[in-house]
Amino acid sequence: MPMKLVILDRDGVINEDSDNYIRSVDEWIPIPGSIEAIARLSQAGYTIAVATNQSGIGRGYYDLAELDAMHNKMNRLVNDNNGLISTIAFCPHTPDDDCDCRKPQPGLVRQIEANLNTSAEGAWFVGDTGKDIDVARISGCKPVLVKTGKGNRTLAKASADDLMGVKIVNSLADFADYLLNGAEA
Repeated sequence: MPMKLVILDRDGVINEDSDNYIRSVDEWIPIPGSIEAIARLSQAGYTIAVATNQSGIGRGYYDLAELDAMHNKMNRLVNDNNGLISTIAFCPHTPDDDCDCRKPQPGLVRQIEANLNTSAEGAWFVGDTGKDIDVARISGCKPVLVKTGKGNRTLAKASADDLMGVKIVNSLADFADYLLNGAEA
C-alpha cells in the first residue's frame, strides 16, 4: 500500500507568518490547532513532511542553528501531542540564487521523496501561497490552500483558473478534519 503523504508548508500553515520573516525560535509561534492537526494526521497513519522556503538564511537574517532550534521546537510540540513529522526539507537560498529547491521549483518535494523513499505523486500539499499551489501541481500533488498566513491575500489575488482543483480550507486544523472525516485519501 502506498504511503499516505501530506506535505506542509511551514510559515503561515503550521506557525504564524511575518512579512519580516520568522527570525528566532521565540518568534516561531504555532497557529492555534496546527500542532494538534499534525498529531491527529500522524496518528491516523499519514506521513507528515514539511517543505519550506527559508531565504532568511541566505539573506543573513538568521543562521542554520536558529533554524534548527525552530524546527526542534516544532518537532517537540508535535511529539508532545503524540505526532511525528517524518522529514523537513528547506531551501536556504534567496530568489536570486536560481536554485532548484526554492518553491515553486520542485526540489524540496524531490528531497522529501528521497528522504522518505517514496513518490509524492497524489500526496496532499498544504500551503498559503501561489508558490505552494504551483509546486503541488508541478510535483503531481493535490494542492490545498489554507486561509491562515498569506492565504487570504493569495485568495484575493487569485483567478478562478489559479484555484482550479485547489481545496480551500480555513486552517490546517480544518484540513485535518476534512481528511480524517472521509475525504478521498
